[in-house]
Amino acid sequence: MSTAMNFGTKSFKPRPPDKGSFPLDHFGECKAFKENFMRCLRENNFDNSLCRLQSKEYLECRMENQLMAKEPLEKLGFRDLMDQPQAENTEAKP
Repeated sequence: MSTAMNFGTKSFKPRPPDKGSFPLDHFGECKAFKENFMRCLRENNFDNSLCRLQSKEYLECRMENQLMAKEPLEKLGFRDLMDQPQAENTEAKP
């Protein structure tokens, strides 16, 4: 009976998940992006610096489908990839 009294005094306080924890993609909304990223990793001997574009696309998909909190891509370390498409567009113009 003393154990029943101990349960009453303890209280569980829920807290949000740590940063970096996010729901699983149960419905496969970003599966194609994940597979593309994993294929890139395998082809490049798991050197993730060569697969940053695929990683960025995968994280964008997760944010768009509310599978992770929306964060600016610059804050996630993709500042150089944000500037890259604009530079390519200006070079392509005559």
